[in-house]
Amino acid sequence: MISHLCAATPVLYILWIAMAQIAAGQEDREKTTALKDLLSRIDLDELMKKDEPPFTFPKTLEEFEYAFNEYGQLRHLKTGEPFVFNAREDLHRWNQKRYEALGEIITQYVYELLEKKCNMTKQILPEERTDDEPTSFIYLSPDALSNPSKLLVLIHGSGVVRAGQWARRLIINQDLDSGTQIPFITRAMEEGYSVMVLNPNENYLEVEKSAMSSPLPSPTEPSDEPAEKRDRKDDKEGKKKREFYEKYRNPQKETETERIPIRENSSSEEHVLYVWDHFVSQAKAKNVFIMAHSYGGLSFVELMNQRETEVKEKVCAVALTDSAHNIWLQETSKGTQDWMQQHCCNWVSSPEPVDTLLDPMLRDCPRVSAGTERHELTSWMSFDSIFRFFNKSLETKEDEEAEETSNTVTTRSSSLKYKHQDL
Repeated sequence: MISHLCAATPVLYILWIAMAQIAAGQEDREKTTALKDLLSRIDLDELMKKDEPPFTFPKTLEEFEYAFNEYGQLRHLKTGEPFVFNAREDLHRWNQKRYEALGEIITQYVYELLEKKCNMTKQILPEERTDDEPTSFIYLSPDALSNPSKLLVLIHGSGVVRAGQWARRLIINQDLDSGTQIPFITRAMEEGYSVMVLNPNENYLEVEKSAMSSPLPSPTEPSDEPAEKRDRKDDKEGKKKREFYEKYRNPQKETETERIPIRENSSSEEHVLYVWDHFVSQAKAKNVFIMAHSYGGLSFVELMNQRETEVKEKVCAVALTDSAHNIWLQETSKGTQDWMQQHCCNWVSSPEPVDTLLDPMLRDCPRVSAGTERHELTSWMSFDSIFRFFNKSLETKEDEEAEETSNTVTTRSSSLKYKHQDL
């Protein structure tokens, strides 16, 4: 009997371990289920808003306690340090809102530079408009329409940037020269160009959404539960949710807005086409030069699709920087592609030294290195190269015109000589 019990002991022990594991597994499953239930009730986005400070930020650089120094760098007035994004380590959304508020101040600051430093004037668009419709604008040099020689048109990329900017990030974290169009405008004016600064991202007026425009809640599916029981259940669940929310977060509601498009300027492509039709094509400049960054390059190619003949007649050269255009997707004509090969150059992000010729990706314009791998820096790093390209293009055009004139005069002189001999 004792021997039988001794023999059975290992088996009982194994059985006991197995039962303990089953019980533990059951307990783990229950814990997992409870955890999943808890997580299903937590809105992680809302949880991140816990204890957020109000979204009220300074309205000026001085109130932000920042200023641009003599080198065009943004620095803190007290510490002299660059801008710090993570002002509060655990509040990413609040930090982002603060950064955006500073960005709006930067935009106004650049507008002031265009008006005061570059002596440019704001031209409201569309030209013929009603008093209550939303508007956009561009900036024009005093001689933008009257200069008979050269006109430079600047087109920035997509995103939050506005007239006069290449990249907000560069303005805030690096300096004004690399992030704005000011150096291009200043040099162009020194070399006898008139200038137009386009504003292709100013496409709509954003207004607070009225209560009437909010969609009505969708009707719920009918339930077989008695009304009293359903009401008690809803009250109980609602109370639980309220207690849970009050315990874990105090979210801020953001204002709901709607966008009213600006007539004939509701997209970058529309804006570039409108400015061409109403301003560039009306300018007296014999030679038009265009510089376009990123999505601005796509908008230029779309302009060529719409106004191919006019562009070929008026534009001398086009400088692109990391252009987003695609001649296949945009279905450009062979004539446009041939013209772009002769009159365009695209400075792209690359580790190669600036102006190094790169393999063409498509049959459009030559691609050369901008001397940087950072997309937003391609315009600034190509600064000198672009003006050399413009000057060379103008010299080539003038030489060709002079040769044509010379050939015409020679032909006419020969014709008169033969006529004289006949007489």
